[in-house]
Amino acid sequence: MMVLDHPLPPAVVLVVEDEMLLRMRAVDMVEDAGFTPLEAVDADEAVAILESRSDIALLLTDIQMPGTMDGLGLARSVRERWPPIKIILVSGQLRLADIEIPADSRFFGKPLEAGEMIAEMQSMIGRA
Repeated sequence: MMVLDHPLPPAVVLVVEDEMLLRMRAVDMVEDAGFTPLEAVDADEAVAILESRSDIALLLTDIQMPGTMDGLGLARSVRERWPPIKIILVSGQLRLADIEIPADSRFFGKPLEAGEMIAEMQSMIGRA
């Protein structure tokens, strides 16, 4: 196996969640998975971040959020504009049919199970 002189920086995960405690918990999971978290409180803030950076590997978004679009709208927009970005959708209320979820995306119900989320992020992005 080749050893790199400069290890790649950890992948960046954008966490979009309007409830602070849930966002902090998701950020902890991202860090535990070995990735760098970025936070947004709604889809508008998330899009602004996505437009300003090119290093985001995964979007982890709640579905029910205030603002001009919900997490599903955000996921569809990301799939259209930034196709390489992987997507995890989460919701405490909704259960999505597979047809509603953009291609290459995953759906988790809340409360999130940390081990499962960490394993899923690592399998989607690759190990940090």
